[in-house]
Amino acid sequence: MTDRKYIMLKTLLSYVKEYRRASVLTPVCMVGEVIMEMIIPLLMASIIDKGVSTGDLDHIGKVGLVMVAAAGLGLIFGLLGGVLGARASTGFAKNLRKGMFDHIQTFSFANIDRFSVAGLVTRMTTDVTNLQNAYQMILRMCFRAPASLIVAMTMAFIINARLAGIYMIAVLFLGCFLFFIVSRATKYFSRVFEKYDELNASVQENVTGIRVVKAYVREEYENDKFAKAAANLYGMFMRAERIVVMNGPVMTLTVYTCILLISWFGAKMIVAGSLTTGQMMSLLTYCMNILSSLMMLSMIFVMLTMSAASGRRIAEVLNEESTLKNPEAPVTDVRDGSIEFRDVMFSYNKTAERPVLDHVSLSIRSGETIGIIGATGSSKSSLVSLISRLYDVTGGSVLVGGRDVREYDLDTLRRAVSVVLQKNVLFSGTILENLRWGDADASDEDCRAACRTACADEFIERLPDGYETYVEQGGTNFSGGQRQRLCIARALLGRPKILIFDDSTSAVDTATDAKIRRALREDIPDTTKIIIAQRISSVEQADRIIVMDEGRVNGMGTHEELLRTNEIYRDVYESQTGAEADFDAKGGDA
Repeated sequence: MTDRKYIMLKTLLSYVKEYRRASVLTPVCMVGEVIMEMIIPLLMASIIDKGVSTGDLDHIGKVGLVMVAAAGLGLIFGLLGGVLGARASTGFAKNLRKGMFDHIQTFSFANIDRFSVAGLVTRMTTDVTNLQNAYQMILRMCFRAPASLIVAMTMAFIINARLAGIYMIAVLFLGCFLFFIVSRATKYFSRVFEKYDELNASVQENVTGIRVVKAYVREEYENDKFAKAAANLYGMFMRAERIVVMNGPVMTLTVYTCILLISWFGAKMIVAGSLTTGQMMSLLTYCMNILSSLMMLSMIFVMLTMSAASGRRIAEVLNEESTLKNPEAPVTDVRDGSIEFRDVMFSYNKTAERPVLDHVSLSIRSGETIGIIGATGSSKSSLVSLISRLYDVTGGSVLVGGRDVREYDLDTLRRAVSVVLQKNVLFSGTILENLRWGDADASDEDCRAACRTACADEFIERLPDGYETYVEQGGTNFSGGQRQRLCIARALLGRPKILIFDDSTSAVDTATDAKIRRALREDIPDTTKIIIAQRISSVEQADRIIVMDEGRVNGMGTHEELLRTNEIYRDVYESQTGAEADFDAKGGDA
């Protein structure tokens, strides 16, 4: 076994946990069921040869009772094996899903970038289900089938070694054929789950953007795209199934060939007196046991082939190590909201030709309001993502409160640095429940105060249920501007030392934007505020403004200073304050 396979198995089996006992007892019960089944043909042979042939009714009655007892015990063992196997396999799947979900929560953005959302969903659903089915099959079939095969083969050789040789030839033939099937089908099953990812990605993208799809009448295009993804999955499965389907006919042919050969040679031996009728019946029974065991083994091999691909994909997620880790003795207190970038270099991809941030150095005092402006792609969001250590710098260092962010406990740092994103994410639940993501222990009055600062109270109080209004998944029952204000209020509840607005007032009108900025100045004067914006009006009142251009700081100063000294800032200002100035200066609700 290669090191990679060993690591994969070790990783997956560590999630059996509290279901180890059921996992051990299941094969024990299955072996018990097999033993009971193997005893019955011998008892049947005894009834035929010593009871029916001689007319000994007493012998028939006694052996018949033993057969009933054996059948009853076999039934009990089978039921217990089924129940315990189901408990172990479903528990294993539960632990895997929880383990993956918990582990994904520790991922940095760089780790998440390695896996698509659709790929992670497929791993936690389809792949885990495949492993669950495979594990149950292993516990039940994988022990039952070999045990049944070995015991039946042994019994057959004890009865008549010459006729049992036919079974041996059949077993060797089918074993070689199964090896051929598994080796050919494995590569196709490995690629099938990549196609599952593509299919899930198509569904996710379509459902998430269903309003855009309908607005642009692109239903037919999306249907065609999904049909192609489904056809690719169908084609890959068909290639695999064309190989696997050969198993059934070959197995059936082998079974009937064995029955014919045993019947032919057995009949001659009965005539010659070297074999009894009861023994002949037992051999035929063992023939069916042996070949049905082979059938089960073939199913196991196919299932293991499919689940091996799933196992690799799940282990890949579970063994992924976060690129961001706490130091051995992390700092658990952020002194203040001061920020310093010291010759910072950053790239999302280490092999990139040019860095996203190139030798950035700047200093921000605690309590300052800093605006950041620049063209799309100038790395504004990349700059602020380093403050809360969503990514680590490639070179240089970022300091918060006078300490390198890599020295802090991650939870401590991120509670001190709240980020309000341009893409506002709300979760299903009430408005209050969403607000308390910022502080789980916040009182109702704390939530109302945060909403007043974020100018969210204006629309919340007009709602029939007020703060108990239910928020649909993703906040689809609120407008873009309302979602942004709720997200700002949520961030304020955490009482951060640094508050970052990543173009998070883009969906509100300029009048409301101005109200929010004024409230922030008055209500949280000691909090460092960083405002990324496209509108000059959102940052012109800031203490200082940073102008970003192609990953570098092009200029830094007050609004008046930049108008005099910075060409980029001046061009943006003139384009926004001329004939094309904002039309919603008088306000409104986005």
